Amino acid sequence: MNSQPYLSVQALTKYIKRKFDADPYMLNIFVKGEISNFKRHSSGHMYFTLKDDKARILAVMFSSANKILKFEPENGMNVLIRGSISVYEASGNYQLYVKEMQPDGIGELYLAYEQLRAQLEKEGLFAPEHKQKIPPYPHAVGVITSPTGAAVRDIITTIRRRFPIAKIILYPALVQGGNAAPTIVRAIERVNQNEEVDVLIVGRGGGSIEELWAFNEESVARAIFQSTIPVISAVGHETDFTIADFVADLRAPTPTAAAEMAVPHIEELIERILNRKTRLIRSVREKVHREKNRLEYIVRSPIFRNPHRLFQQQIETVDRLLTRLQREIKHHSLLSMRTYQELNRRLINNRPTQRLQLEQQRYAKLNQELTKQMKSILKDKQHQFAKNLSALEALSPLKVMERGYSLAYTKDQTLIKSTKQVQKDDDIQIQLSDGLLWCNIKQIERGNGHV
Repeated sequence: MNSQPYLSVQALTKYIKRKFDADPYMLNIFVKGEISNFKRHSSGHMYFTLKDDKARILAVMFSSANKILKFEPENGMNVLIRGSISVYEASGNYQLYVKEMQPDGIGELYLAYEQLRAQLEKEGLFAPEHKQKIPPYPHAVGVITSPTGAAVRDIITTIRRRFPIAKIILYPALVQGGNAAPTIVRAIERVNQNEEVDVLIVGRGGGSIEELWAFNEESVARAIFQSTIPVISAVGHETDFTIADFVADLRAPTPTAAAEMAVPHIEELIERILNRKTRLIRSVREKVHREKNRLEYIVRSPIFRNPHRLFQQQIETVDRLLTRLQREIKHHSLLSMRTYQELNRRLINNRPTQRLQLEQQRYAKLNQELTKQMKSILKDKQHQFAKNLSALEALSPLKVMERGYSLAYTKDQTLIKSTKQVQKDDDIQIQLSDGLLWCNIKQIERGNGHV
């Protein structure tokens, strides 16, 4: 027998794994390829296959590493990966453990921006029917931005110049960096809880996509969408578009433009009021002039000079109507009297007492006939019953047995009519008029002999 030691599968796999782990080139490698068979586990870990046109390798990216990704990996996406190679002992497969990942050929932030924009648009967050109207004359304007940036100065200066009677309430928030999005969300929620402003401006000055990224966060977009107070977005310069711009009720190209959209120009309002005041005064004067001419015409009219003519004809009309009313009342009374007399006559002819007497006599006669018929039927039935009873007694087996006859039955209660129905030593039952006899057959005699 061969004395060569054999390794277990586990020992061999551990040996190979240690070789991989000891190789410094396997601990930090850079590889690119296409994602396929992508799956995100409920634990947050990502499992997929990285492939090119000639080979493929299993890959895993744990949740501790993928939580900082700005985009969502998808099947068919080309990516650049930094990671390490090791062996998964349970299956014996070597696989790639991903530490960092970024899209190949497109910026990570731009890809994340496009993915979120498509998702929110599909959910309907950009739909026009969800947009709220900006109030034309706000009493208070809320501003969410950095308290030290140029944007807040531009907004305050513009509002005070255009509509100085409006109150400006600043809600400070970070507008750049990893902690910016949560502060913006909290500020929007605080504005909606306080309900002290009529319109809300959310924004900041221009910058790179990284600097404006807080306004591309999903949490900020949903906070703007859920706001019950109309929101004007004012992020960056005119060419900058963020997710917040698409969700907001109104998008302004710059913070200054947002302030102009939020409030009217007071000088234009004053001019509009003066124009309406002039039109109102002219309209009132024209109406007064028309009514004055109408009054003069009425004063000069014959009716106004002789007002008694207005009611002379009415007095005559009242007299005619009164005469007609009296005639109608008299006629109606006469008809009512005739109707009453006719009804009284019919009532006398159809008095209930007389009809009741007739019905009582008819009832007594019918009752007498019914009693007579019932007695006759009862007598016939009694006679028939006595006749049937006599016939029944004459035919009753019990009467026959009283004269000395009996009935014989087998054990299964079958009536014995022939000696062929029983055998010797059978048990039989004899029915007499006053009881039963249980017997055993000792001998059978038939017509030609006995058994």
